[in-house]
Amino acid sequence: MKVEQIYTGCIAHAAYYIESNGEAAVFDPLREVQPYISRAAKDKAKIKYVFETHFHADFVSGHLDLASKTGAQIVFGPNAKPGYEAIVARDNEVFSVGHYKIKVIHTPGHTMESTTYLLVDETGKEHGIITGDTLFIGDVGRPDLAQHVIADLTQEKLASHLYDSLRDKIMPLSDDLIVYPNHGAGSACGKNMSKETTDTLGHQKKVNYALNPALTREQFIAQILSGLVPPPGYFPQNVLLNIKGYESLDKVMARGRKALTVTEFEVLANETGAVILDTRGADEFTKGFIPNAVNIGIDGSFATWVGTLIPDVKQEILIVAESGREEEVITRLARVGYDHAIGYLKGGFKAWQEAGKETDSIVSVNEDQLAELMKSGNVNILDVRKASEYNSEHLIDAVNAPLDFINDSMSMIDKDKTYYVHCAGGYRSVVFISILQARGFRNLMNVKGGFSALKESGKFRITDYVCPTTLL
Repeated sequence: MKVEQIYTGCIAHAAYYIESNGEAAVFDPLREVQPYISRAAKDKAKIKYVFETHFHADFVSGHLDLASKTGAQIVFGPNAKPGYEAIVARDNEVFSVGHYKIKVIHTPGHTMESTTYLLVDETGKEHGIITGDTLFIGDVGRPDLAQHVIADLTQEKLASHLYDSLRDKIMPLSDDLIVYPNHGAGSACGKNMSKETTDTLGHQKKVNYALNPALTREQFIAQILSGLVPPPGYFPQNVLLNIKGYESLDKVMARGRKALTVTEFEVLANETGAVILDTRGADEFTKGFIPNAVNIGIDGSFATWVGTLIPDVKQEILIVAESGREEEVITRLARVGYDHAIGYLKGGFKAWQEAGKETDSIVSVNEDQLAELMKSGNVNILDVRKASEYNSEHLIDAVNAPLDFINDSMSMIDKDKTYYVHCAGGYRSVVFISILQARGFRNLMNVKGGFSALKESGKFRITDYVCPTTLL
């Protein structure tokens, strides 16, 4: 049996495609659906079903557009209550795709509708399980997300459901089954995911902490809930989009593709509440940018940071991008529900400069310059990495001000003092400074190369691991 994993690294997402005898099915598709349609066309197959493992939080699924464009039927597991036409399957119900069978296994815990799909080949042999966020490689789905949509679903209740689902539904299955999860390392839907994106169930039973048969329910719940940090703010908004429905991506793209002259861009920036989102690389951005623009580089964890730092998915956005990458930016925004890009600056930042418009910049220092400054007296250093990274090792006297909790971090900063800001490599520090500079903080200096460069230079005192006491 051939199962094609279609992996998108920037959001650590895996969709799946299967085809048999002219019929195809897609599992957990991304928002842009043409690649799946083209894939089926290559096989001269008709997409019969779009299977959803649950209502996703970290991205907007493409199930509605894919169904609309192909006539496929959308399938959810038990307990799902979508606001549009879909099949809500029964536990153990079986669907046919050509000569293949797909068996519904209801596995609540990550969410109450979470479902695993057992794949059976043309000979009747069980081949693998598409597990969604129920079971990852090295981890399981966090059980605290659904409570942000349905208050009665506490994380303890969901963790208890997950304990039963794993032990009663997943662990009894054959060891030779291949596990096909919805996410890999880097996703915020788990806390300990492997870089591997498939494995055998038998191996996972040996190495995945959550599948330890010796764990009692209470021990399991304690382990699953330990170390969780609050999810990004866009997660519950994406869940609601996936439940209720959303605007066609074609309309979203058409709106965002509007090329704006410098004058048109400036008028919209002044007359709307749009965020100016500059998606160029950090080095280019620091040299010059439109005043009050926020930098989130497209060549990083773009969608995750947009979702973390722009609170409302309905926020209007004006885009500044490298020439030729405007459509990529609009697409990646839409993947996480930010559908209200209202245009981009034609000609990019260069056009703004050539028009003689006001610009801003960020001062950067390298590791040698910072080392010299520190010799002359006390220097305020902000480490904007995650608390877990900071606690692993950091510069002596550096203060942790995580980017992912920027409002809390901002409250620690005195506008009258100068701070030198670093992250791991230089991406997040520029994001951090751009946001604060737009809010009137003018004394923040970027440390180029981040902690990696500082450590490699050997010029700075670095702590060993520190057991965290309080985390932002």
